Amino acid sequence: MKTRVNPVLTAVLILAALILAGHKQAGKHLYPLEYREHIFRHAAENGLEPFLVSAIIKVESGFRSDALSPRGAVGLMQLMPQTGEWVAAQRGEAYAPELLLDPETNIRFGAWYLAYLNREFGDAVIALAAYNGGRGNVIKWLSEGTWSGAATDLDQIPFPETRQFVRKTVWTEKVYAYLYQERNRS
Repeated sequence: MKTRVNPVLTAVLILAALILAGHKQAGKHLYPLEYREHIFRHAAENGLEPFLVSAIIKVESGFRSDALSPRGAVGLMQLMPQTGEWVAAQRGEAYAPELLLDPETNIRFGAWYLAYLNREFGDAVIALAAYNGGRGNVIKWLSEGTWSGAATDLDQIPFPETRQFVRKTVWTEKVYAYLYQERNRS
């Protein structure tokens, strides 16, 4: 029988050890920041925190640009081809499914879509749930009272995968900010 490791608990323990050891290099090895230029540019263009976009990529694909989920999500930010096609149409861009394998295009489309969800729902946690679980599902959960939309009520989210995605992404964003945010030194 396979033992399931709690990835959130593992991440907390790793980060705590890194903080205690004061060794960010080890943390950067575990939490790489590939495609930094694309992430920071498209996050800024869409009014997003770059570490949130980085966290989504880490959680969704582990920074593998060729990642393909069992459900058909593609690339770094794990976009469904239908979502990619819709985003391209909204942006007035040409679309072909293979474009989602291009890191720059995938990040551009994923950041735009996340910003769209942020504007629609007005809340980053709800936007993350919609990004993973589908905006229609989130609208239904909120309207029926299945989920309050609060970060403190993530256990109400009916899809275990979406619950875990939101938890991991929120935590991973904090890890990225800790490891990579440049502090002004006076």
